Amino acid sequence: MRPGLFISIIFVLAIIVSTAIYLYLLPEYIQKGGPLVVVLITISIMNITFIIERALTLRKARGKRSSVVFLKETMDAIRRSDLDRTIALCNAQRGTLANVLRSGIERFQQVSKENLTSDRQIAEVRRAIDEANALEMPLLERNLIALSTIASIATMVGLLGTTIGMIRSFAAMGKAGGAPDAIQLAIGISEALINTAGGLFAAIVGIVAYNYFVNRVDTFTYQIDEISQEMIAMLTGRAA
Repeated sequence: MRPGLFISIIFVLAIIVSTAIYLYLLPEYIQKGGPLVVVLITISIMNITFIIERALTLRKARGKRSSVVFLKETMDAIRRSDLDRTIALCNAQRGTLANVLRSGIERFQQVSKENLTSDRQIAEVRRAIDEANALEMPLLERNLIALSTIASIATMVGLLGTTIGMIRSFAAMGKAGGAPDAIQLAIGISEALINTAGGLFAAIVGIVAYNYFVNRVDTFTYQIDEISQEMIAMLTGRAA
């Protein structure tokens, strides 16, 4: 499914669910936060959805077995020049790292049968690895921008609710011809605080999740680059 379509579907479903929650499940004092509470609930639902989606995607990207065991067996197979065994291990492991390594090994098997210099063979292997990386990285980074954007929007929505609540409060205090309207004053303050709390909660969750997943992706990328260079060094000795 295309990322834009996925986000659109999640957005529509989140609005429907958040509206139902606002109307039927929230206590009355939170409902006094006004219509912006629906927006904050929608943002929170999207936050949770993207966090679950990213967690599942990164778990799948690791592959089926421990990466330490997989890399040990794979590097041993390359040292023994057992490339068919290496490809079989990658097919069994799956995941991003396995896909990248398999692309490099398969390209090496192809070019080793051609009348090419060792430098040209390694250049082709590097190109295959880069192409595989270019296909895999968008999958690891997908929806991270959405998480960052949601965190920023949540802060702004919370601030907007705070401002509207304070306007209501000052309007109640400035009522002409008498004492301030205590009920409207309380409603305004309640609206301001509820939206502030909701905006901060959604923003904190989004920022923490974004930074966590960015760190995971960076670690994954570094691991892929390191292992790819080690594999290329081994294949260089074989091609020479």
